[in-house]
Amino acid sequence: MSLYFKVREPKITTENPNVLILLHGYGSNEDDLFSFAEELPEELLIVTARAPYEMGYGGYAWYAINFDANNEKFSDLDQANTSIEKIADFIDEIKDKYNTNKTFLLGFSQGAILSYALSLKYPNKVQHVVALSGYINEDLLPKEIPNNITTDYYISHGIVDLVIPFIWAKKAPEFLSKLNLQNEFSEYPVGHGVAPQNFYSFKNWINQRL
Repeated sequence: MSLYFKVREPKITTENPNVLILLHGYGSNEDDLFSFAEELPEELLIVTARAPYEMGYGGYAWYAINFDANNEKFSDLDQANTSIEKIADFIDEIKDKYNTNKTFLLGFSQGAILSYALSLKYPNKVQHVVALSGYINEDLLPKEIPNNITTDYYISHGIVDLVIPFIWAKKAPEFLSKLNLQNEFSEYPVGHGVAPQNFYSFKNWINQRL
């Protein structure tokens, strides 16, 4: 497989399960979002992937974040693009291995940034995207975004997020709406994290699409 992963098998088995693939944030690992798994719909196959770049102390990244001479943050786009390709291959491998039906892709922070990019680069590889505390990095998108995408998006962000500014996240629904892509945006009075009401909101959004 392209990436190391863990699985929660569906508790209600079907021949072609819907799959939810989880992509963690910078410096975390595959166990981070797995805490959601027990609370999510029982018919879902839940797969949590580990990012490829090791940071030490059990942390991993989808790409490096560096600082330039002016202490400005910038992303390693080569690593980010490599991770997008790995995730794309991984999704195909999971679909083949488990004979899945719909694919939901849920990303937090870096995982959300790459979920957006992948969905716009590989039309309809995933049917539904849940983007938590992320933003659309246009440097990772194809020059021409295909016009046959039917993916829809659940987006949420904390209004006091000090890691990824709220204003960056707020641009995503505008960007997607210009492409005529369905999206739902929620804001919460939290920082860089997922509030309990945020969890129930995206859980309900997923349920409606199963």
